[in-house]
Amino acid sequence: MQFSRELRPRVAAGEITVSVRLWARPQVRPGGTHVVPGTGVTIQIDDVELLPFHAITDDDVRASGEPDRESLRTRAAHAGPIANDTLVHRISFHVVPTP
Repeated sequence: MQFSRELRPRVAAGEITVSVRLWARPQVRPGGTHVVPGTGVTIQIDDVELLPFHAITDDDVRASGEPDRESLRTRAAHAGPIANDTLVHRISFHVVPTP
């Protein structure tokens, strides 16, 4: 799972734990792991939910590292426009502790 360069340090620090993606089908699955490029940190996927954008909570917005819902909508809209009823994937994850 790829993250914008400016978000990677915050993902690696465990500050960002949710991502919202406009995918035709899930690209990750619970239990899967992914290395965050440039950080040496691995994240593990906890959950993947398909839901309408309006169901994204304020907590999700904060956990995604965005200041507000519209910023999250803009970041997630790389594959096309996102209306309130557009189905998106909400991915929750955590940093895997290093031994």
